[in-house]
Amino acid sequence: MNRLLPLFLILILLSSCATKSPGEKEVVEVSMDQVAVLDEDLAGMLKFNENSDTVKAEVTVKSFIDGDTTHFFVPTSISEDGVLKARFLAVNTPESTGKIEEWGKKASEFTASKLSSASSIIIESDDGTWNLDSTGSRYLVWIWYRSGEDQDYRCLNLELLEEGLALPSSSANNRYGSWCQRAIQEAKSLGLNIYSNEKDPDFFYGDALEVTLKELRTNPSFYDGKKVAFDCIVTRNWNNSVYVEAYDEETESSFGITVYYGYSLSGSGLEILQVGNRVRIVGTMQYYAAGDSYQISGLKYREMKKDDPGNIRLLEKGVEILPRVVTPENLNKGVVEVIVEDDIVPLTLSDALLGTLVEIRGISVDEVYVTTKEESSSFGAMTMTCTKDGESIQIRTLPLYEDGELLTERDFLGFVIDVTGVLDTYEGKSQIRVFSIDDITVY
Repeated sequence: MNRLLPLFLILILLSSCATKSPGEKEVVEVSMDQVAVLDEDLAGMLKFNENSDTVKAEVTVKSFIDGDTTHFFVPTSISEDGVLKARFLAVNTPESTGKIEEWGKKASEFTASKLSSASSIIIESDDGTWNLDSTGSRYLVWIWYRSGEDQDYRCLNLELLEEGLALPSSSANNRYGSWCQRAIQEAKSLGLNIYSNEKDPDFFYGDALEVTLKELRTNPSFYDGKKVAFDCIVTRNWNNSVYVEAYDEETESSFGITVYYGYSLSGSGLEILQVGNRVRIVGTMQYYAAGDSYQISGLKYREMKKDDPGNIRLLEKGVEILPRVVTPENLNKGVVEVIVEDDIVPLTLSDALLGTLVEIRGISVDEVYVTTKEESSSFGAMTMTCTKDGESIQIRTLPLYEDGELLTERDFLGFVIDVTGVLDTYEGKSQIRVFSIDDITVY
């Protein structure tokens, strides 16, 4: 690691080593030991004690959440479902799963890089039992990893503090408190990352609030009227709007929203919003009364100023889109628990998946209503009431054509179908919106 002392400390050392008599030419001798190393690689110096009175388990990674949270596969003797949600002791990394903060992405990537390449990972409690955090759903642990069988274990918690990628969280009041304090002071003295007074190269410094879709969907009223920015995948494009979503590792669920682009984008901007693209959206969150839902609007793309932080931006093309497989019972009765600022917020599954692409299989079409010419310009659009296992779900389609022929009620009524579409609501009830006959299979 061999980080050098800041310049002002070197100057202090130089002045303290200089000696001269009046009229003498100044001669200064400074050894490398005096200027070279503040960093002692504390994460390497702290040794893992397998014989201590703590409880320990060798684990493997199930999913990376952010810099200080990871889900591990563990023995069923520790957790009945074989999964332990770990919150790292003594550290608090900047956010990367809710309100996006400076250095949050780097901290998350640092944790993932260390653990994904580890040959062995051990979690350790702070005392003789496994202890839950304030949410009651995550366990507070020390994370030890080694990169090879001939290597010593390193403490990742300590390493995050030492690298300046985490702020202290009760760091002095634990088993390795003195080591944590040394690591914090080291990071501050070296001006690393959080303590660098420099801009995070992975953070956008525009006027929009950097968030995730999960954050928007769990706190919509807070962001109403605010300019926001987030990464997502475009799943469908219809009626001057796109449906977008982003997967959240912690809940193992996607969160989505409608983005209205209207007539404000040129050809280049519209190319960015192609289905299957991963994009950065920048726009204003607002409540759309006619649709009884929140949406994002006010998008812009300035071709001559591509680096403008207010622009929408293409991040990746050709991303595979996998719809969430659900049942009517899931949508009507399912619940998802979301951690928001260390509180657990229960959401119905239908609320959580609103605006996302879902797939529902083996539903029976019991009723079909077809929109007539007199009622609407969307002549031929259908609303199907379907059931499975005693639970109902509504399917809403655009006018559907096959071989140039408009499909009607007789093509679906009484049949069993599989459907892929975007989950939305109509008059307070969940429905799946279908945009193409390619998204329906009839049996």
